[in-house]
Amino acid sequence: MTSLYSEIEPYADGMLEVGGGNAIYWETCGNPRGKPALVLHGGPGSGCTRWHRRLFDPAAYRIILFDQRNCGRSTPHASAPDTDLANNTTANLIGDIELLRHHLQVNRWLLLGGSWGSLLALAYAEAYPEHVSEIVLWGATTGRREEFDWLFRGGLAILFPEQWERLHEALPDTAREADIVEAYYRLLNDPDLATCERAALAWCTWESATPSWPPSHGLAPRFNDPAYRMAFARIVTHYVRNYAWLEDGAILRNAGVLVGNPGVIASGRFDFQAPIGWAFDLKRAWPTAKLAVVEYAGHDAANAGITRELIRATNDFRIS
Repeated sequence: MTSLYSEIEPYADGMLEVGGGNAIYWETCGNPRGKPALVLHGGPGSGCTRWHRRLFDPAAYRIILFDQRNCGRSTPHASAPDTDLANNTTANLIGDIELLRHHLQVNRWLLLGGSWGSLLALAYAEAYPEHVSEIVLWGATTGRREEFDWLFRGGLAILFPEQWERLHEALPDTAREADIVEAYYRLLNDPDLATCERAALAWCTWESATPSWPPSHGLAPRFNDPAYRMAFARIVTHYVRNYAWLEDGAILRNAGVLVGNPGVIASGRFDFQAPIGWAFDLKRAWPTAKLAVVEYAGHDAANAGITRELIRATNDFRIS
């Protein structure tokens, strides 16, 4: 079977205190005695979804999902203007994953992540390779500064000039000469709520344009909820302005520790947000991974070809 599994509901869920006043939502689905698998959602700031549960055979897997700090059902939520994101960092997310592993009494688990979730999966796996059995990725990114700049500082604008121009035009005249990420970060943390909401709408309209071709000229359905798009835009700009607190190129340089971890990297041929060359770079640094190129797919895991490769991978890794 390489199509989505049937809808399932969690058999357990809860909130885990992770420090600094933060609590993360978690849930477990499938077989309580099955092989543990952890889903790392994208964004950062998008939250886990019902769709993620359907990428695994529920008879074979203990499927674990969680909402990363300040998004989804985790608290406090980044849509509230007074929510301080200072403790929302890559290192702390890695720490949260370890706390969750201990809380759920997991020794080793398969990691599945896409887009930002692929970077977080790699960062965690390099920190704790002994607790990772396999890694399944799509839309892979490795946290190089050139990758952040491609998507958020004008590189991708060469393919989406109208949408990039609209993102610039939404800025006040006084902010148009500044770094665009820094400008939006400031607007999204402005004391005036209307200013924050306008910035979140403009930012998420740009994010909506680039996952597939032809580009979207409107807002993706997931951004229709004002609280969702506010949290998403605030968390993304928080991470991008800090280059996710990662040393440039460190994930690729340290990928040798993953040689003992089998993996699959599914990449759309026309993924403009995470160009296929990045997946090839990762494959060279992590030779035990399989690279599955999906023709005519972009940066959208719901694409039938990407979904097929993800489910094929989780099916192949059911027993290990």
